[in-house]
Amino acid sequence: MSGVVEHFGDLSGDKLVELARIAETAERYEDMCKFMRALVDKKQDLSVEERNLLSVAYKNVVGSRRASWRTLGADENEGDKELLQEYRKKIQEELTNTCQEVLNLLEEKLLQVVDGKKDESEVFYQKMTGDYYRYLAEIKVDDASVPQNAKKHYQKALDLAKEFLPETHPTRLGLALNFSVCYYEILKEPEQACALAKDAFDSAIAKLDNLTDNSYKDSTLIMQLLRDNLTLWTSENEQGDEVNVEDQED
Repeated sequence: MSGVVEHFGDLSGDKLVELARIAETAERYEDMCKFMRALVDKKQDLSVEERNLLSVAYKNVVGSRRASWRTLGADENEGDKELLQEYRKKIQEELTNTCQEVLNLLEEKLLQVVDGKKDESEVFYQKMTGDYYRYLAEIKVDDASVPQNAKKHYQKALDLAKEFLPETHPTRLGLALNFSVCYYEILKEPEQACALAKDAFDSAIAKLDNLTDNSYKDSTLIMQLLRDNLTLWTSENEQGDEVNVEDQED
């Protein structure tokens, strides 16, 4: 049986993008990933819409597996523990493979095209690379290089964002949110997480009047998440209780 891309024959980049849009509408995110992966094989200089389609596709596929993996790891699960753990291990393998697939696309192709551009596209791909190393770090707890790779790419993205993107830009704010979550959940540095989130929130508040209508909704949503996380993290530090934090993934 042929794959979904092969089913349509030799497609142009425009046709692959159209199929990715259709797959998104049908909520067939596995297919969407395949169409976008085929597009990246044809071209690496993606438009804003194309890179957003790529991000949405893998975010949904990985997001559902992350949620399943966490659910099966909960203490309150009943039934055959051995079967449950074996099933969770299968999901973990799928999650690992998908994250590695995205990272290969980013590190072998997409990052190379934007390296040195010092613009929003370079920040976007560095942030996305940090995100997928962070997802890997959630499940590969015995590999110290994975969280450090997440930190390295987030830091490079943040350095670029501070130099080339305004404080209220959704990509810069989403980066600060995700990097602060990485500090808190993965690197176990709560003070650094709070400092990063607070600085991003305060800097954006000071420039709120400069927001355009196009980015107002996205930017203010992420700012709210930054503030929510700060409240949760402060509460945990004071009470010693474990809390669930939110992260924004574009």
